[in-house]
Amino acid sequence: MARRVSLVGRLELPGDKSLSHRALLLAAIAGGPSDLSRLNPGDHVVSTARALEAFGVRVRRRGTKWLVEGGGAVDFRAPRRAIDCGNSGTTMRLLTGVVAACPFRTKLVGDASLSRRPMGRVARPLREMGAVVEGRKKPARGEINAPLVIRGGALRSIRFVSDVASAQVKSAILLAGLVAGVRVEVTEPETSRDHTERMMKALGARVTRRGRRATLEPGGVLRSPSGRVPGDPSAAAFFAAAAAAL
Repeated sequence: MARRVSLVGRLELPGDKSLSHRALLLAAIAGGPSDLSRLNPGDHVVSTARALEAFGVRVRRRGTKWLVEGGGAVDFRAPRRAIDCGNSGTTMRLLTGVVAACPFRTKLVGDASLSRRPMGRVARPLREMGAVVEGRKKPARGEINAPLVIRGGALRSIRFVSDVASAQVKSAILLAGLVAGVRVEVTEPETSRDHTERMMKALGARVTRRGRRATLEPGGVLRSPSGRVPGDPSAAAFFAAAAAAL
């Protein structure tokens, strides 16, 4: 006779990875101490934390607690060497938006896999805003790969109509507008995830969302984020499937 097996217990999920990236970036941009907890502990989020340290931001991790301290985006310093984004496309694409508004040169590199991913979709709107974004060119028209070299500075406003529905592209533009203090508007062919808009608005940025269009107006005062990053439901998928199967 077959023995009956059950799966019972309580699962503590790791923090949502997308929210963890954005919490670190917004903490660094806002400045002041940010006490964050339960960030995703994976290598991708660690890549973002190490990248911020290259700009002079202090990131300390103690167990599930993360403390981010700095003077805000205005105090970012030029990195002394290339910033390694590892395998994290989110780190590279969102950071490209941030440094596009910073008055210095930044080089972003990644592993072999990341170096094959398309970066032209992020470079195009940032170039239209006035940043210089260079990369390794691909045969496809207008496409580039990492390593990326960004020469940022004063940016201009943009009304960008994206060819793709991409939360990373949209976020890069919104972050560039936030750091530069200019109005940006992004319209997508379909609605993508709105983590960045929600977090910016909750922290005091003047962000609105109407259908497929996200708009950032200058003039808001960004507060330092603090608190716990919600767990990632997808991390429970294997356990939920096992429980259902049993």
